[in-house]
Amino acid sequence: MATKIGIIGDGNVGSALGRGLTRAGHEVRAAGKDKAAVLQTAQWGEIVLLAVPFGAIDEVVADAGEALAGKTVIDVTNALDASMNLAIGFTTSGAEELQKKLPKARVVKAFNTVFAQNMDSGRLGDKPLTAFVAADDALAKKTVMELARGIGFDPIDAGPLKNARLIEPLAFLNIQLGYALGMGTQIGFKLLHG
Repeated sequence: MATKIGIIGDGNVGSALGRGLTRAGHEVRAAGKDKAAVLQTAQWGEIVLLAVPFGAIDEVVADAGEALAGKTVIDVTNALDASMNLAIGFTTSGAEELQKKLPKARVVKAFNTVFAQNMDSGRLGDKPLTAFVAADDALAKKTVMELARGIGFDPIDAGPLKNARLIEPLAFLNIQLGYALGMGTQIGFKLLHG
């Protein structure tokens, strides 16, 4: 079933997920930094995907917060500081902090462990990449898992939203392997399961 998906963030990540979701048959609208467009996109979308830098979350919440009430909000951000180190962890996560800022929304952590160039297909070559999906709301999590499957990912129920404390460092490991350790961006995680 086609869903209206608003994407806040029109960079590499938002654009790639937009292509994948459009190809999967959904109606997609994206907004960049324009405050009015962010609000309109948040109001329009049945599901809203946040594909912005971690440091921009507060601005998005200020611009679109009330429009996100009652909606599934997919947090694709990497909780990194300006020095490209983990900004938060151990006792909370970026996704949990977002849920506190948007108490009426259903926050789901997903897609952040994959490099942007693989997000539109959910694959590395012909192999599906794992999309780890964590949320406290079971229906929101199921919906995001279906979206991920539609793009081409192998979605995995990663448990409650507090497990974003594990998913966010996994994304940081991916970045370290790809950039700091020189493996490049043609890498990705695949959970083997029977």
